[in-house]
Amino acid sequence: MKTALLALVMLTGFALPASAAGVNLSWDDCGMAGTENRTFACDVNTGASFVLIGSYVAPEGSTAITGMEVVVDFGTTVTDMPSWWQFYTSGACRRTSLTASADFANYPYFACRDLWGAQATGGVTAYIQPFNNASCRSRLRLVFAWPSDYWSPVESGVEYYAFRLAISRDGTVGFGSCGGCLAPVAILLNEIRLTQPFGVGDYRIQHAADRNHVSWQGGDPSQSCLYVPVRNSTWGAIKAQYR
Repeated sequence: MKTALLALVMLTGFALPASAAGVNLSWDDCGMAGTENRTFACDVNTGASFVLIGSYVAPEGSTAITGMEVVVDFGTTVTDMPSWWQFYTSGACRRTSLTASADFANYPYFACRDLWGAQATGGVTAYIQPFNNASCRSRLRLVFAWPSDYWSPVESGVEYYAFRLAISRDGTVGFGSCGGCLAPVAILLNEIRLTQPFGVGDYRIQHAADRNHVSWQGGDPSQSCLYVPVRNSTWGAIKAQYR
């Protein structure tokens, strides 16, 4: 059934319907077209990067989406975040091994809709480790924006690609390698804020459409220092609170 639905997407160009408004996080592709867990033998420094895809099911009533702000949290079941998962900050073992993009123009999958093509600019604005005084937790912040000529509403009930994170294999083995690649880690898409022009009101989306978290090496979010929300809220309540 999933194969048939994806084939329909390829033929028609329409995005797959999502089960509810909210955010999704998956490996390789968006939402339920992607996978929940990723494993790696941690035995090489070369090869394709591991790609995380964030997406959202569009809200009702938007007028002109100008960009987005994203919060992603990383949590592990061990006491300290492994050095393999420390990025960006001065002295981090794999400082340049995580990159972010909102460009899906040439991405090989298209289960979700790409609103802005290659027009988005932006990326990582902060990688905070430790976060909230917890050495087992990190927070990643992303910001993307689009030229005003491309501002437009999004269609409600449709799942859109939001961002992709590429995590390279650099520094896994050999001299100067970074420890902890085999450690289980859970990753949570905490929030996507869709921005609109000043005075119109933004959309702050914090609950899952289908699944807002993924695992690395089988990392169980409930056993990590992340909190994964489980309470379902109506979209009307969310929109009324945050617009």
